[in-house]
Amino acid sequence: MDFMQRLTERVNQIPQLPIELKMGYLGTGESFVIYPLPGSRVVSEYMDGTSDQQLNFEFAMKSQEQSRIHPTLWAVQNELEALTELQSNDGSFEFENLIITNKPFINQLDDQGWFVFLLDVQANITVFKEE
Repeated sequence: MDFMQRLTERVNQIPQLPIELKMGYLGTGESFVIYPLPGSRVVSEYMDGTSDQQLNFEFAMKSQEQSRIHPTLWAVQNELEALTELQSNDGSFEFENLIITNKPFINQLDDQGWFVFLLDVQANITVFKEE
């Protein structure tokens, strides 16, 4: 299923983002990532193997400059709140909607001056059985 890849591509289309979103976890330097969170679940499963799912994801940005983090995560949040369509490239899912479960918030400030801010979302999609 290519949902996380399509969501990553969509976010990277937001004009003037100062950093590219990547799938995975935060690196040692400045980074902007998306990764799955616990709690995702199958809501309904059908006889043909199709299922409705709720998937939890987190966007995380790490920087020593809060002035880069705030506009980035708020731009992403605004874009995702308005998202009504997201197409699968391989026909593996159908997008229903995306809910912002936590608006951007600070998660960490370490002793080296690195800030980490997070944005949590929940996607509702229909996943088609792989042939």
